[in-house]
Amino acid sequence: MKNNTSSTMLEGAKRGFIIAWVLGLVFYFLEYVARSSPAVMIPQLSDNFKISTLMVSTVLGTYYYTYSVTSLIAGICLDRFGGRYPISLGTLTLSAGCLIFASHSLFLGDLGRLLQGAGSAFAFTGCVYLAAHGFSSKYLATAIGFTQCMGMLGGSVGQFAVGKLVHGGLSIGIFWLAMGIICAIVGLMMFFVIPKEQINTENRGELKNIFIPYKIVFSNTQSYLSGLISGLLFAPTTIFAMTWGVAFFQQDRHYTYSSAVLVCSMVPLGWVVGCPLLGWISDLKGKRKPVISVGILIMMMSFSQLIYVPTLMPAVISMLIFGIASGAAMLPYSIIKEANPDHVKGSATGGINFLTFGITAILGPTFGKLYGKTLETVTDHETHFTQAGNFMLLVMGAALIASLIIRETGQKRLIKPHVFRG
Repeated sequence: MKNNTSSTMLEGAKRGFIIAWVLGLVFYFLEYVARSSPAVMIPQLSDNFKISTLMVSTVLGTYYYTYSVTSLIAGICLDRFGGRYPISLGTLTLSAGCLIFASHSLFLGDLGRLLQGAGSAFAFTGCVYLAAHGFSSKYLATAIGFTQCMGMLGGSVGQFAVGKLVHGGLSIGIFWLAMGIICAIVGLMMFFVIPKEQINTENRGELKNIFIPYKIVFSNTQSYLSGLISGLLFAPTTIFAMTWGVAFFQQDRHYTYSSAVLVCSMVPLGWVVGCPLLGWISDLKGKRKPVISVGILIMMMSFSQLIYVPTLMPAVISMLIFGIASGAAMLPYSIIKEANPDHVKGSATGGINFLTFGITAILGPTFGKLYGKTLETVTDHETHFTQAGNFMLLVMGAALIASLIIRETGQKRLIKPHVFRG
């Protein structure tokens, strides 16, 4: 009887975490809307803050500085305090960042973007934490893939739908105020929905114990390789498609604004399909490495076609295929969790987020200085587009090499040896 009661309580707790995970998907959706929508309002932001378009990209890039660093804090908070307070606070921080970003002040614009990055760091990390407590390991990669699917759906909406609204005359100030209010409502809902957990408080106040989970995570070479692969695969989608892409297609390929927004929105839309699909295939096969490597190869082929043989296939299709294949970037999140102990789940996710978006924070300004600042002054636009594309192909090539080095962690990683009996 006692065992039945415990089993019922356990199932009830799992259901509670799954319900909270579903609401967490809304948080992640909104986070990606906030992350991607500035790409379709760069001229308006330039006018709003009275700065150049290159300076606008610098302001937008500050998001990734706080996102990467706060990801470490998010992982620690989740492991030490459970999901309720950290995730709710993260949502409200994103809300504050959106409200402040509606200002005309450049200083407040920077501050708002920094707060958006800090709050957003709790979205995916929090969703993975909730999923890990609600789903069995058999379905974890699928759940993580579906989580990223919702995020990229937000990214697609942030470009395609918001682009139409802004182009139709919607004030960017009104947009950011509305985003802030919606995020605040979701944050309050999450506080009441996320199950309260019994957290071990023994020695919790000692400073030295705060860093123990990260000591475990960052003592593992697998963690660094996971972050490297994910970061290098996020760069083409985050830096090119979701930041510079609209401007590049307008200036270098002479697309109309609407066509450029449509093409770039295909990448996050592709993630909506690719993340759960590749996660499901990886779970079905019981392996991570082959799915990652094949995904990268498809990314490189579709992007190469877009650069070198643009008439072979419409850019909308090329970018959609590229987006679907780039769902492989989420599989290292499964690897890092499988390569580290269960009691550092939150810190493992925080660690890979730190590495992933730390790489984005480095590559973003590099790409901007090399190719973004010359976008409006260059005379040979096709060569300029090709050179920028080659930069991204090199990044993907480095990810492919790392995917061949990393160790397999899937359920079928171990091959039983033949036993010969005499």
